Amino acid sequence: MIGIAAEHGYFVRWNSAAEWETSSLAADLDWKNIVEPIMKSYTEATDGSSIEYKESALVWHHQDADPDFGSCQAKELLNHLESVLANEPAVVKRGQQIVEVKPQGVSKGLVAEKVLMTMVNGGEPPDFVMCIGDDRSDEDMFESILSTVSGPSLSVTPEIFACTVGQKPSRAKYYLNDVAGVVQLLQGLANASCPKAGYVAQSQVSFESFV
Repeated sequence: MIGIAAEHGYFVRWNSAAEWETSSLAADLDWKNIVEPIMKSYTEATDGSSIEYKESALVWHHQDADPDFGSCQAKELLNHLESVLANEPAVVKRGQQIVEVKPQGVSKGLVAEKVLMTMVNGGEPPDFVMCIGDDRSDEDMFESILSTVSGPSLSVTPEIFACTVGQKPSRAKYYLNDVAGVVQLLQGLANASCPKAGYVAQSQVSFESFV
């Protein structure tokens, strides 16, 4: 069974036969009317920047802008949005070359906890949890998984493989250098699950543990 969570867990679909569920914690999205014109002004002032429109969030990207100016603008935008949204049900986060505004009560950490507890309450606790991410927002997910599996709800603690992409400070124990390493890892797991002669050796990948 394969499920999917989208937009930091604002949407969840448990399997291919299920309907999409929308978070009940974030019904008020009126704050987007405040955020959009501000992001537009920063986009006009920053060559190479753009706005991504999600159903539950707005994201300002600056990966194609001048690195120094884009980073400076992102910091200024972050402070600006935090000020004007102080009394709104929204959270401003800075990620990898982005500034994102999303609803309060929605995060990758919360949806990871929800998935794990749904499995436990359904009588199918996990014996292995793999969690891979490359962004600051993924740190909530790493922390949530580690705290959930060490809680009293699980009689047996599952094996945890928390891995960040790129060597940087992280709550994850392991790291892979890049996305290509993630693909190799997944290929290796797939081949190990259904081994075929000559395939496993081609899919070897090494990862490092933080010390």
